[in-house]
Amino acid sequence: MRRIRYGMIGGGQGSFIGAVHRAAMRLDDGWDFVCGALSSTPEKSRASAAAAGLPDDRGYGSWQEMIEKEAARDPADRMEAVVIVTPNDVHAPAAEAALQAGFHVVCDKPLCTSIEEAEALERAQAETGLVFAVTYNYSGYPMVKQARRMVADGELGTVRKIIVEYNQGWLATRLEETGQKQASWRTDPSKPNAGGAIGDIGSHAEQLTRYITGLEPAQMFADLSSLVPGRTIDDDANILLRFNEVAGTRARGVLIASQIETGQLNDLKIRVFGSAGGLEWHQERPNTLTVYGLDGPTRVFHRGDAGLCEEAQAATRIPPGHPEGFYEAFANIYRGARQAILGADAGDEPAIDYPTLDDGVRGVRFIRAAIACGTDSTGWTTL
Repeated sequence: MRRIRYGMIGGGQGSFIGAVHRAAMRLDDGWDFVCGALSSTPEKSRASAAAAGLPDDRGYGSWQEMIEKEAARDPADRMEAVVIVTPNDVHAPAAEAALQAGFHVVCDKPLCTSIEEAEALERAQAETGLVFAVTYNYSGYPMVKQARRMVADGELGTVRKIIVEYNQGWLATRLEETGQKQASWRTDPSKPNAGGAIGDIGSHAEQLTRYITGLEPAQMFADLSSLVPGRTIDDDANILLRFNEVAGTRARGVLIASQIETGQLNDLKIRVFGSAGGLEWHQERPNTLTVYGLDGPTRVFHRGDAGLCEEAQAATRIPPGHPEGFYEAFANIYRGARQAILGADAGDEPAIDYPTLDDGVRGVRFIRAAIACGTDSTGWTTL
């Protein structure tokens, strides 16, 4: 299978997530990093490109310059896809320009900062027919795919209750006042943003819930707060959910997304309870899935176990007992996107799903509803 040539927007020197994306893309040897506009100023961007080993003529000063000049190159040489790993306010304009120039897009989450931007991206993709992936990386874990299959196959019966939590403590103080890059842009009220904690990590919790259960949130009651004195953007979100009705049952849910829970690292976890059983998955222990039954013993499934579903097996890269996680989950997203770009030329490796533009749009709608409900409403909001 041939490699996909890609250019990156953002992800320069000092960026955590840009380096993660590039490392994950190398795992399958399916992507070639050929150009970049890696920072917010021309000087930093070109310096970052040189540090990343890009040739001088393909380290661009801005994303606009990159898209324009790459589109003018010979089709056999130009980039084929754009990977966007910038702060949230750049996602929509860069992605729309890339689509209009004929490039596939892989965009970090959340997709964008407004419903209007999301709908514009939907129109642009519909007009071009190009691949658009959104890196909700937690759906790339093998045991998440196993959980999804078990729910879809009815092993839990009718889903009644979902509890999803994303607990962090890194913003329990005014870290942004120290100049820390990741904290600064996430909490800057002067920038268009997709919300604070609800957009940054709540978007992951919402997508993970939909991915595993197949249920859509229909109503919410949200409490969004800025609990650290002096901060104006939300750092703590607590949401009650009612999902669409299935088989006469409307499942209930609780979603917590907090970045001020002192001592918590990256504690994303989900529990799903149905009429015939339940399951539990923790991101900090990603290689196991706990499944509960009504009468039988609790079962613990391990990544790589014999008998797991085809989707979980396709997402597994190394033998059982060897820890596998964050980078591999990202790599699974990129494998699915590459298969979609190559289409009939993708070869015979096991097919793997990936989050699409539709997932990103649904996430934006959820975030905006939560912000509106959490700040302006005193009752339930219909999505």
